[in-house]
Amino acid sequence: MSSGFDLNSLVRPNILRMTPYSSARKEFSGSANIFLDANENSFGSPIGGGYNRYPDPLQLAVKKRLAEIKEVAAENIFLGNGSDEAIDLLFRIFCVPGRDKAIVCPPTYGMYEVSAEINDVGLVKVPLTAEFALDVEGVKSAFSSETNLLFICSPNNPTGNAFSTQDILSLAEAFTGIVVVDEAYSDFSAKGSLVGEIASRPNLMVLQTLSKAWGLAGLRIGMAFASPEIISLFNRAKPPYNISAIAQETALEALSKRAEVDVRIAAILTEREMLAGRLPDIDAVVEVFPSDANFILVKTVDAPGLYRHLLEDSIVVRNRDSVELCGGCLRITVGTPEENLKLVESMQRYKGI
Repeated sequence: MSSGFDLNSLVRPNILRMTPYSSARKEFSGSANIFLDANENSFGSPIGGGYNRYPDPLQLAVKKRLAEIKEVAAENIFLGNGSDEAIDLLFRIFCVPGRDKAIVCPPTYGMYEVSAEINDVGLVKVPLTAEFALDVEGVKSAFSSETNLLFICSPNNPTGNAFSTQDILSLAEAFTGIVVVDEAYSDFSAKGSLVGEIASRPNLMVLQTLSKAWGLAGLRIGMAFASPEIISLFNRAKPPYNISAIAQETALEALSKRAEVDVRIAAILTEREMLAGRLPDIDAVVEVFPSDANFILVKTVDAPGLYRHLLEDSIVVRNRDSVELCGGCLRITVGTPEENLKLVESMQRYKGI
């Protein structure tokens, strides 16, 4: 637990004093036959399904199921329109524009910087080491009275590696702001999750998503796990109906099929190991970095040229050549066995420069 952590001192004063929007569906709970309180279309929609009614603003049914899966209380869960909504709310709740700052460790997920710019929040960048590890002492030296947020993506995008749990908790212990651990890819990592740490660390927030392991990227549901006090602030600042009824229904259906998800995760891990074994034998490949995610970062002799070659074979990967510490690198998502075979064969045909 961070010894100097004081949640209220971090919250923007306008957030503390605001009166949250009170929606019709939040004010009423219970059963009724006639709903004339929310200015909905009482005659229904052309597709039926009850979608003329607003959805549960707090997604209680989804949170109840997630609480069982993640072994936390529903009060510790926030659901957003992708993890990007949670990231944006972190800046809006905890950073005064033009004054406060956030710390990031590049190369990392680009939305931290985009959200910072949108919210007029400065960024302090402490790059990873040459081995893609956290520069723990460098991060600690960046702590100041103006740095309210620290973002750590683990497993990291685009490098693929998960950071030392001890390093992350050491930073959480020393930091007086909010430590945000983005675990979008944690289902693919043997290091597991830090969600269990939020009970004893009030300055820790863990982000996860249904986009990756659960295969629901099109649904746009991100999860944030933190103390009830932080979650309450998020519910205060979020739009009233930020998760659609269709998304909530689909998420509930998916969450009832956890065994199927586990089978798919196992298949991805098998294919990841296959790629990690075969790609180093390709002439155009310089190095394949270890991965804890559902993608692999590959250093090549000519990333732009190989990228274009793969496009000619209708294979799209991500060119990370211009990203800090990732010169010459392509980021390759683990595909199906058939897709991975075509990828390997195409890369073997590349003659390079």
